Amino acid sequence: MDACARKRTLRLLSNGLYVVTSSSGTQHGAATVTWISQASFKPPLVMAAIRPESNVFTCLAESGVAAIHILECDQQDMAQRFFSPTRVLDGTINGEPFVPGVTHAPILKNARAHVECVVRHIFTRGDHAVVVMEVVEAECHGQIRPLTVAASPWEYGG
Repeated sequence: MDACARKRTLRLLSNGLYVVTSSSGTQHGAATVTWISQASFKPPLVMAAIRPESNVFTCLAESGVAAIHILECDQQDMAQRFFSPTRVLDGTINGEPFVPGVTHAPILKNARAHVECVVRHIFTRGDHAVVVMEVVEAECHGQIRPLTVAASPWEYGG
């Protein structure tokens, strides 16, 4: 298989930019992720590919809960903040204010939509773990045009 063709072709798969947050005890984790998809209607399941060495993965694996934040197309700056390691200071994660959700996962106040989830299964093979989660809470503030990788300055995947 031609590695350049594979990379170019796999980058054609549509991906959004999301921020996943979790907490375990006093530890918080947050990261921008691109590989998320709805996997089932009943029950409502989503799956996310998350690096196992990340702090957000550690938190969700320990606590069994996470929140997925859907970013508006004009929120590239928010996505950029979560490419960096997690820093919690004065009620913010990476400079974004948050509150605990119903699952106690951190909910970013400036995200226009989010789902809170309970972890149901973690599949670890490859450089990302596939985390299957059941949606237990959802909130959406108005019409949203989600931020996508294709509309951003970043290339990821392939």
